[in-house]
Amino acid sequence: MAARPRAIWIGTLIVLLVGAAFAPTFKADGIAATDFFLGSVDSVEGAEIQAAHFDAGSGSPTWIITSQQSAPAVLDATRGIDGVGEATILEKDGTPVVHEGRVAIQATLTDNAESLAAQDTVERIRDAVHPVPGADAQVGGTTAIDLDTRTTAIHDRNLIIPVVLLVVLAILMLLLRSIVAPVLLLATTVLSFATTVGVAALLFNGPFGFPGADPVVPLFAFVFLVALGIDYNIFLMTRVREESIRHGTRDGMIRGLTATGGVITSAGVVLAATFAALAVLPLLFLVQVAFLVAFGVLVDALIVRTLLVPALTLEIGRRIWWPSALARKDTEKPVPQEV
Repeated sequence: MAARPRAIWIGTLIVLLVGAAFAPTFKADGIAATDFFLGSVDSVEGAEIQAAHFDAGSGSPTWIITSQQSAPAVLDATRGIDGVGEATILEKDGTPVVHEGRVAIQATLTDNAESLAAQDTVERIRDAVHPVPGADAQVGGTTAIDLDTRTTAIHDRNLIIPVVLLVVLAILMLLLRSIVAPVLLLATTVLSFATTVGVAALLFNGPFGFPGADPVVPLFAFVFLVALGIDYNIFLMTRVREESIRHGTRDGMIRGLTATGGVITSAGVVLAATFAALAVLPLLFLVQVAFLVAFGVLVDALIVRTLLVPALTLEIGRRIWWPSALARKDTEKPVPQEV
């Protein structure tokens, strides 16, 4: 590695980028509750039988609460929506049930109430009934809860990931007293995660035949992999910095990798095996998280921390520590001369 760092980091980078190129194909927009199980269960079989003979959503109808005077308009708007099989005002003895001037409309969906198609129908219902004058309509029910949960999970995922990266970057800057090294380490961690997601997308969409993933699956995998990857980074680069002060960046990198490489590799293999054990459970969520974390840890420990980061550090040299004093003067420990 010390002789040809450029060839190593370029080759490693190309391999990782090829895997990362498939990351956008990872489907994490949510799945139906009936897809949570990998095996056959009674609840899923019952839902399939119900869908074959009745409106699939009849077991869990969608409810629309609206003002009494606007109920006819809301009812008409609901009945005209694609995906709604039947809609009626809740009645008792032939008379609408009114509570504090509001009535309930029960809408039976043609799709399974726990499916993504049913959630799309609920979105169309909301778009149709909310503009009705004076209705103040609220759409609820099992499907609406699933939709809101999915929407919140996607929002939280898009918010938490950047926040985590900024916090980690700040911690690395304080620890390594540098800007270049933390940015480089964070970039390699993100690349490692993207490669993991890309490879997972190829397998999940292809040989494994998974219908998709819950929105929190990539978030859980990201948190685990960033936490573990940054731990390995800190373990490696703090040792490299200590050695660089005494021996210079080039020798410091080699000495640091020699001292920590075996420990990082062993820890990565053990951790990957531990998470992989979750894959034996017949739940899609756990199988996906298990694969992502196990594979990601191996990529990080065996490739990124062992090849990419050391090779890039050797290529950049003492500038890796900019703007600290180590970047201005690569302090080499003088070799004592024999007398």
